[in-house]
Amino acid sequence: MKPKRANRIASPSVIRTNPADIPIGVVGLGLMGNSIMACLLAAGHPVVGVTRRLARRRNTRRHLHSLLREMKREKLLSADPTRVLEVLRIAEDYAELRPCQVVIESVLEDVQVKHEVFRKIEAEVSPEAIIGSNTSAIPVTALQKGASHPERFMGIHWGEPAHVLRFMEIICGEQTDLRYVERAKALAERWGKEPSIVRRDIRGFLTNRCMYALMREAFYLVESGYATVEDVDRSLRNDLGYWITLAGPFRFMDLTGVPAYLRVMKDLLPELCCSKEVPALIRNVVDNGGLGVANAQGFYEYSPQEARRWEKRFLRFSYDIRALARKYSERPWASGPSRVMKVRRKGGASAPPPNAPNGEGALAPEARRLQGLEALRLASPKAAGLKPRPSATLSRERP
Repeated sequence: MKPKRANRIASPSVIRTNPADIPIGVVGLGLMGNSIMACLLAAGHPVVGVTRRLARRRNTRRHLHSLLREMKREKLLSADPTRVLEVLRIAEDYAELRPCQVVIESVLEDVQVKHEVFRKIEAEVSPEAIIGSNTSAIPVTALQKGASHPERFMGIHWGEPAHVLRFMEIICGEQTDLRYVERAKALAERWGKEPSIVRRDIRGFLTNRCMYALMREAFYLVESGYATVEDVDRSLRNDLGYWITLAGPFRFMDLTGVPAYLRVMKDLLPELCCSKEVPALIRNVVDNGGLGVANAQGFYEYSPQEARRWEKRFLRFSYDIRALARKYSERPWASGPSRVMKVRRKGGASAPPPNAPNGEGALAPEARRLQGLEALRLASPKAAGLKPRPSATLSRERP
């Protein structure tokens, strides 16, 4: 008989392990790889960045110093940015990753490229190291195929700018062991994130599935002549934009009256766009070389000065909205966990996370045991009595 799976993940206790004793690797030093490294450095970890061509990364330290200075100015960092950078190493050789207890892959969004990166990582790191992929949409189960220790693999999905946003999704593949997810979640909280756990593997995870459904409808409205790009942006900014940081869709329905949404869904859902084709409008922008503000060419027209102004405005807003979100953080008045109505999947079964030891209550004793071994749990799962399992890596740059 197969062991019953747990349907909830126990929260770890406050971790007192020194981040300086937990080196972390980042493979892929593009835009997001850099901001991920800034976040990890600010949290106090020694960081190893691995890139294909070191000569192309001569400005990486200067860029990271700029990001860390911003964090200090915004009171997200108390240490001197120059001192923080002393524990950063950048290399082409994957052997530099050997001491890392976590590796985050952030390379090109291509399964074959990622598999090659994972092969190189696994050849160097301990069997106990977490390997996490910063994939935005590739199912984690597909990335686990062929791995020596697939149980330590998971998705660790960051948002950009990664050093500012509190967003993070930790995604379980079919072979992911929840004990590694526990460790990753505990670390993410130390990085200033509010991680969500995706308990069953699905392409796109949580936010991307919701966001791309919204984008599809936005393209449909514009391409069908119901509204302009400006009109769609304006309406969403002034409606969804005013509540989404506080509530999220389910809380918002609770706040504004659930029955009304049921009534609207009956008539509206059958008429929403369900196209499986990429919209012509975005194809046209990309085919004409549009990157957005990066080259002042996107859905809007920009002068070079306007494009730079929007980039600065976006970063400024990211810091401001982070501060606002912290002011209205979830359950600031409560000491216990949020009570959520139990949701059952079609067919009657509760949605389970993968590879839980034994039923809903089975993870709790294991979690309590881990809580009593704070440093060992993070620094050495073997010493804490855990079987070696794979780690975490992110992707955005070719190996």
